[in-house]
Amino acid sequence: MTIQRFKLLKYCCIGLGALTSAIALTSAPAQAAGDLLVAPTRVVLDGQRGTEVILNNIGSETATYRISLELRRMTAEGRLEDVSEDQENEIEQAAKAMIRYAPRRVTLPPNQPQAIRLGVRAPEGLPDGEYRAHLLFRAIPAARSVTEQEVPNGGFSIALTPIYGVTIPVIIRQGNLQATAAIANGKLEQDPDGQALTFDLSRAGDRSTYGEIRVTKAGLNEPVMVARGIAVYPEVTQRKVILPIPPEVAAQLKGAVSVEYYEPDNAGGGLIAKTDMVLR
Repeated sequence: MTIQRFKLLKYCCIGLGALTSAIALTSAPAQAAGDLLVAPTRVVLDGQRGTEVILNNIGSETATYRISLELRRMTAEGRLEDVSEDQENEIEQAAKAMIRYAPRRVTLPPNQPQAIRLGVRAPEGLPDGEYRAHLLFRAIPAARSVTEQEVPNGGFSIALTPIYGVTIPVIIRQGNLQATAAIANGKLEQDPDGQALTFDLSRAGDRSTYGEIRVTKAGLNEPVMVARGIAVYPEVTQRKVILPIPPEVAAQLKGAVSVEYYEPDNAGGGLIAKTDMVLR
């Protein structure tokens, strides 16, 4: 009798839209998966200077993490899908080649932070544009001894070991890039987990857009809901945004509302796009 152990890989991709409600929820500038905390959740480099990403083991045991660069492409549904080596285009290959980071493997005791240094080595004559790869922080499970266990009918057991990971986008901008956005086709829809606010978010220009969605209503001083981390990357000109909402928020959203798309505060906090709509 053999006991087989398989590893279950669980990615936690960020930057697509952590939903918040002005009533109850907020968003933090860090992302956790398993016992790993990563901050910030997004890096933009101009090629002139580097930065750092801080990892923190918030668990009760020492853990080891591997850091690697991956490629993701956004779909029209707003998902980020893996790009295999044979599917890479020139922009994606250039992004991977330019980004430098160290160390590539860290072992952290509980509550121990570690800085990952990031930089860019842009080649001479690099064409203007936005280049992006995703930094993956993946836990390496500790080795465990395999022991026999009693299994009915002489079969075998399978033990699944979760491997948690966090990905963050690393964006390089070359040249004076511009982008605009527009919001359309807003509606309240039923999804498998309840209700959701959905709308189309379009983008024009030569760079991505990123920010937060605020839904406001006349007569209220605060937004009815806020969704942070909403991006539209250059590989798509339009994506569908789906924001699950609790029933009490859905009831408040019905009627005339304004949907606004703002830059994050650290990018100036300017208004990117706004539209008025009636939700039913």
